[in-house]
Amino acid sequence: MVFQLTEEQLAVKEAAREFAQNELKTGVIDRDRHMTYPTEQVRMMGELGFMGMMVSPEYGGSGMDTLSYVLAMEEISKVDSSCSVIMSVNNSLVCWGIETFGTEEQKEKYLPRLATGEWIGAFCLSEPEAGSDATSQRTTAVEMDDHYLLNGTKNWITNGGTSRLHLVIAQTHPEKGHRGINAFIVETDSPGVTVGAKEDKLGIRASDTHTIMYNDVKVPKENRIGDDGFGFKFAMKTLSGGRIGIASQALGIAGGAYELAVAYSKEREAFGKPISQHQAIAFKLASMATEIEAARLMVYRSAWLKDRGMDYNSASAMAKLFASEVAMRQTVEAVQIHGGYGFVKEYHVERLMRDAKITQIYEGTSEIQRIVISRNILEGQLYLPIYGDFAVEQA
Repeated sequence: MVFQLTEEQLAVKEAAREFAQNELKTGVIDRDRHMTYPTEQVRMMGELGFMGMMVSPEYGGSGMDTLSYVLAMEEISKVDSSCSVIMSVNNSLVCWGIETFGTEEQKEKYLPRLATGEWIGAFCLSEPEAGSDATSQRTTAVEMDDHYLLNGTKNWITNGGTSRLHLVIAQTHPEKGHRGINAFIVETDSPGVTVGAKEDKLGIRASDTHTIMYNDVKVPKENRIGDDGFGFKFAMKTLSGGRIGIASQALGIAGGAYELAVAYSKEREAFGKPISQHQAIAFKLASMATEIEAARLMVYRSAWLKDRGMDYNSASAMAKLFASEVAMRQTVEAVQIHGGYGFVKEYHVERLMRDAKITQIYEGTSEIQRIVISRNILEGQLYLPIYGDFAVEQA
């Protein structure tokens, strides 16, 4: 196993860090406080190639590997999780979903706009009564002569108010259950698409999260992704890769809080010396660093597996589960190390703590990740290539 990053990957990491520290950090607290969408910052991410990192250059993307994408997500998330989730949805779910499963016409039409940030995409799966239970889609797509008629409501949609394109999961054949679900590309200026009010959230407050309503929206048949009935598989396969993006976001949040805690502990004095020299704080920092490094290895490994075309389903679920829990623990510890200053907004760590919570919820809750992992264990599909083909053989 090689743990050293390539020169290109190191350059991506450094570019993302410079952008985050120099461009995102300024104003991040005000954007959080006032729920201000980072329009200028997202435009810059598009210009730097961060909005279509894994998209092939023939469609206007950067053509990078998943690990490079993870490195960029990690650095941006250390500073501004609202920007990183906008980037994650556009990359992991929308661009990857279209490039991997779309037709050549769909790729040529939509990817160049998405990869450059000219258009922002949204992934519309969750509903008022179908979040973790993705099989219970109540949004319907009735097949007509040359189009589908889309009706329904989607909840908690990231990029919902700014996106120009939605990937919508809808039920076409109710009698077939999850095998009757399809995925559609919907342009948001289509008649019948209505965007609800922006959600007032605990964290990632600058990103725009909305309820989306579809009322007799005509979707051309050529905008269906894959064969008839492929929608549920499309959603699950796409979300499996999306977990890597959110895991890297959680890793970045934890790392950002840790870096702030280390810096503060060296400056703050108590009882005649910096608090970092008190064992109580030094041991906290040691535990934080250890857990973050463990999470980093899990996230990087899941990206490594994906880049090599290997089974990464369990690895990405484990990475998201562990990294999100690490993010919560370490942001709480960072607030504790800051003491009273950690409880006020100007020191950033309270915002990172609020941002961390959502990583345990969206793109599959921690409970759903445990279902995925345990199912793979019991079905003998927990793939651990370090030790052999399969960790558990079928009985």
